[in-house]
Amino acid sequence: MNTAAAGTLPVPLPLFPLRTVLFPGAQLGLQVFEARYLDLVSQCLREQTPFGVVALRQGAEAGPGSVRAALATVGTLAHIENVDAEQVGLLHVHCRGGQRFRVLDPATRLDSGLWVAPQVGLLAEDPVRVPAPTMLQTVQALAETIRKLQDQGSEPFSQPYRLDDAGWVANRWCELLPISMSAKQKLMELEDPVIRLSLVDGYLRDKKVIIS
Repeated sequence: MNTAAAGTLPVPLPLFPLRTVLFPGAQLGLQVFEARYLDLVSQCLREQTPFGVVALRQGAEAGPGSVRAALATVGTLAHIENVDAEQVGLLHVHCRGGQRFRVLDPATRLDSGLWVAPQVGLLAEDPVRVPAPTMLQTVQALAETIRKLQDQGSEPFSQPYRLDDAGWVANRWCELLPISMSAKQKLMELEDPVIRLSLVDGYLRDKKVIIS
């Protein structure tokens, strides 16, 4: 784990708690209208820095219940790719998931309502591993799913498609699968992309999405 230093990430790292899990390489669309997040987007654009997305495990991240909020301690950096301002006070922010990080000191909530992580450590990126021959059906099923979504006019994932990369295939399936947020969080945190893909493969076979 590499501790994030000044000049590589903002210190403290601003956080955007969501009731979802952001995977590296995933697309993320946000509608931003609260002052604290409008300021966050402006800062990130000005300084060309990412912010952190963490899963909101329980409680509310704002309002009376905010002190009881529980945030995941492993999140993913979100890099802003473009911003659309269709009306005053409302931004459509398009991001892409980057490197994973671990919150080393407890996240705190500023007077503005923004959550920040005083110190984070960057987690190693998934090593590029070719899917095993036993995973071929899972890879082919993802390719077919992408094709069907494109035929419907949807572009589900950012290109290039890396169907020869076990981590990429596993992450894209994790985005699509109707599993709990806690299960997605555990999959995202796994260090070995081959194990992550193997678990996805087992789920697909259990649900008869793939039949041997």
